[in-house]
Amino acid sequence: MREMTTPRRFTDIDTWVFDLDNTLYPHHVNLWQQVDTRIGEFVSAWLKITRDEARVIQKDYYRRYGTTMRGMMTEHGVRADDYLAYVHRIDHSPLEPNPAMGAAIARLPGRKLILTNGSTDHASAVLARLGIGDHFEAVFDIIAADLEPKPAPQTYQKFLRDHGVTPATSAMFEDLARNLVVPHQLGMTTVLVVPDGSQEVVREDWELEGRDAAHVDHVTDDLTGFLQKVLST
Repeated sequence: MREMTTPRRFTDIDTWVFDLDNTLYPHHVNLWQQVDTRIGEFVSAWLKITRDEARVIQKDYYRRYGTTMRGMMTEHGVRADDYLAYVHRIDHSPLEPNPAMGAAIARLPGRKLILTNGSTDHASAVLARLGIGDHFEAVFDIIAADLEPKPAPQTYQKFLRDHGVTPATSAMFEDLARNLVVPHQLGMTTVLVVPDGSQEVVREDWELEGRDAAHVDHVTDDLTGFLQKVLST
């Protein structure tokens, strides 16, 4: 259960940090399902095992290491470049321009940054399809993180150092509650972006947990509406 504390507000926020996948576009687009499928194919081919066997390993590494890639690198010597080039070769066409969200992001006071476990190439493709790339100062990807994915504490620390971000005046938007633990500990205002419930989403049960966690200040199933509300207060 959530502790009875007052959620942090947005009064003094001057830096807005966004995750990419399932955060800047709706969960039900299921774009990540394409990546998920290709990860399974990569694991299956690399380890020479069946797809079913590969999926068990894929999800185990995802939970234990933060990304399947980190697990494959640690356990099997996979090169990050090979992995990223394969798993992000997907069809981005399901994404549609979102001018309303772009306008809301543009009006946020201060800097806007992206912190993702994906690659810069993937982020660029997503932002281009959404039509919102011009609103962000920079993308901090898995390469910038020295291949250490969220929720590793050192990843957030490096992000803060590299971009001169002050946690106490920053907000973090994420679709995975576990990736908000460290930001909240550092002093950031945290927002969990969840499915709106209108359509089926392809996610593991644990990926949808954490709405009542003490390290989650706010929960929304409508990012655009949430940002518009922040701007009006």
